[in-house]
Amino acid sequence: MPHTPNLGEEDLDAVPPPQPVFHVEQALLGALLLEPHRLDDVSGITADSFSTAAHAALYAAINTLPRPDPADHAKTTTWLDRVLTISREQARGLTASYLHALVQVCPWPSHAPAYARMVEAEHARHRLLTAAERFVHTVHDASLPHPVQTVLAEADALAAVVDDIANRFPPRSGVLPRTPAPPPAAAPDHTEAAEEEQLLLATATARPADIDTVRWLMPDDLTLPLHAGLWQCLTALARRNEPVDPVTVLWEAQQRGLLDNGREPGEVLRMLAEPAGSVGHWGERALQRSLLATAERTGRRIEAYAGDPANTPFQLVVGARRALADTAAVRTRWQNATGGTPSQQRRSAPSIRAGPPTTTAAHAARSTRATR
Repeated sequence: MPHTPNLGEEDLDAVPPPQPVFHVEQALLGALLLEPHRLDDVSGITADSFSTAAHAALYAAINTLPRPDPADHAKTTTWLDRVLTISREQARGLTASYLHALVQVCPWPSHAPAYARMVEAEHARHRLLTAAERFVHTVHDASLPHPVQTVLAEADALAAVVDDIANRFPPRSGVLPRTPAPPPAAAPDHTEAAEEEQLLLATATARPADIDTVRWLMPDDLTLPLHAGLWQCLTALARRNEPVDPVTVLWEAQQRGLLDNGREPGEVLRMLAEPAGSVGHWGERALQRSLLATAERTGRRIEAYAGDPANTPFQLVVGARRALADTAAVRTRWQNATGGTPSQQRRSAPSIRAGPPTTTAAHAARSTRATR
């Protein structure tokens, strides 16, 4: 068993100091212990809104007991003793001296509603952070049988938290959080995505009439810049009703500067010469991957906003709604691609993760799946 050293005075500096909300909670509880009738002016919070089990237990006890007579409360500690007895059922470490300390640290009992509003704001931030973390975890959960449906359901849950915060703290203005955007996540292995996108491009080149059936697919849905550029070439040629084949696509690519970085023309021609499956199948695969990647970025942005205590609830609402709009836009295109039928009635969507993909299967195996 590893040795656990005893903490000395020199080690106490390693213990982080309490966050500001801890002192706000102390002031609120002190106000309610000193003048219990102030509870009538407090709204928007419950015991779960507090940051420690001891504070939550005290608030629950204060809410449970009938208000004492003000004159009797000023002369005796009977009500305080009952609060301590009930709260110690949930937090055994509470003492009468701590209740006395809470009363002492409360600057103005009449400010209890303001203290409660601060507690509510901090609890809202933690709720949003928890919902965003759960959202990101869902995006990366490779065990989900229906990843898109589950991720979108979690997006709805996250949006519901944002709406609830907005109802409690109506945005005063459209001020975005000052929190810088999180750095890009580690680039996943795009091997499988690259191979499937090559099949998409080759199949669209061989069957240009099918390009119009995947108008919901955007260049940014593809993981590699070259693939995104070639998809723009294909859609442009199809829109202009010009001939589409590997050579015409190559020429369009040159006109758009896609070969400026030393890309060999023969490599592009070979990429476009091996069609398999259907344009719709590979397009849906690319869109699903894009949706999950967009959801991951959305969740991480909201995590960053909610993880910054400097952001007000008003800023959190504006920032979270902006971030969720990105996912909503891809979601609309996904619904257009899949017909918008209920998830339980649709065929099972292929499992594609926003992170590292599964082991790449052979082209022939994927082509077989695409034509089933």
